[in-house]
Amino acid sequence: MRNPQSAFSWRVFLRQVAVIAVPVALQNLLTTTGSMIDTMMVASLGETTVGAVGLCAQYSSLMFSGYWGFVGGGMLFFSQYYGAEDEQGIRRAYGLTLTCMMTVGLTFALMGLCFPGAVMRLYTDKEPFQLLGIQYLRISGFAYPLQVLAMAMSALLRSTERVRIPLFGAACSVVTNCLLNYCLIYGHLGFPKMGIQGAALATVLSALVNVLVILLLAWRHGDRRLFAVRQQFSWNRVFVKNYFMKCFPILCNEVLIGVGNMLINLVLGRQSGEAIAALAVVRTLEGLVIGFFAGFSNAASVLVGKEVGAGHLKSAYDRAWRIVYLCMSVIAALVLCLYGIRSPVLHALGLAGESYQLGSRMLLIYALAAVIRMGNWTQNDTYRSAGDATFGTVLEIVFMFAMVLPCVFVSGMIMHAEFPWVFACCYVDEIVRFVLMQKHMYSARWIRPVTQEGQDALDAFLIERGVKRA
Repeated sequence: MRNPQSAFSWRVFLRQVAVIAVPVALQNLLTTTGSMIDTMMVASLGETTVGAVGLCAQYSSLMFSGYWGFVGGGMLFFSQYYGAEDEQGIRRAYGLTLTCMMTVGLTFALMGLCFPGAVMRLYTDKEPFQLLGIQYLRISGFAYPLQVLAMAMSALLRSTERVRIPLFGAACSVVTNCLLNYCLIYGHLGFPKMGIQGAALATVLSALVNVLVILLLAWRHGDRRLFAVRQQFSWNRVFVKNYFMKCFPILCNEVLIGVGNMLINLVLGRQSGEAIAALAVVRTLEGLVIGFFAGFSNAASVLVGKEVGAGHLKSAYDRAWRIVYLCMSVIAALVLCLYGIRSPVLHALGLAGESYQLGSRMLLIYALAAVIRMGNWTQNDTYRSAGDATFGTVLEIVFMFAMVLPCVFVSGMIMHAEFPWVFACCYVDEIVRFVLMQKHMYSARWIRPVTQEGQDALDAFLIERGVKRA
């Protein structure tokens, strides 16, 4: 066994990061590329259609916020139990995580399928966008439970260093989506011409393909964790209580931030039609950046959480701050490249004239904000994997409701500022939070193990660093 106190090796560290981060980044790149191709295909139907699909994506993002707290909490347990080689703990944590996530997914699916008009009226007051969005939601709602199931399985596989299986699932899903979009939107190869409804149906079928491929490959490679149903649901009161105590701050964070983002979208969705179309495109490109970030986020969660669970706390600390700066450096290079090729990209995604000008200015704002934003996210995910789900949560919620929301509302609804300035207000808190997050990072107070091995090593680690136990 390696000595956890040995000198830090950048070569080993970068290799370990790459093994996890690269496949996850590629998976998200595939997914985002599929979304961009979706937008390009839908673009021929007009800017109104692009905007309507973008508004539906905001509803999907709200669902994402609703279940992502369970993903974060689940990965905390997956990675630490994996480090401690506790198979029963991994499977029980997966079963409880899946149950909670699926509850959220089914709720949003029912809302989208049964009350699409109410959903669209929430996001925009413009009837053309509402009518197209209703058509899209009535079909795409069936994809939500499938997407949630795929996300839960992917979280477990990534946390146990089986990152290639979700990558192959995403690849098959994207290829299926692009092919079905071509057939169903335009009516090629003998299929009916369905327009925006065809895009929605392609989303549902590609989500099904993703789930089936992940299950098939997991079974073929002998990973039985996804199929051990009896063990997944063998919870006891102590386990459930411990799970929700650790997950509760993350859930509060994601739900309240999701509500905050929804309120922001209510303001953004009441701007001009050109602004709504530009926002939909910029959000798609933002997904490209977040896709790369997700690779580092997962690497941070697995590599740090695994070491904490095994009781190698100095190694976890050494990995944590390095991966934050590595993430920010890669994201900086990515957003510079993205802004450099903005003209052909924005035109290809259907923007022209005023919507193009708005999109270009918004992309510049995002490029400047993304580096700090991704640094904050990576630090928060690192804290969570190590057992501290509270610090980053409190900061994000407080700044969202005390700073970001008031700035967006005042600039958009009272001052009626130009749309790029309203958009910029979405990021006004990032630098302040980054400074506070950095201070917490170097304090090491975020290391809070849930395994016995980690707890046994905690006092000696904190004494070595001159820190009192929280």
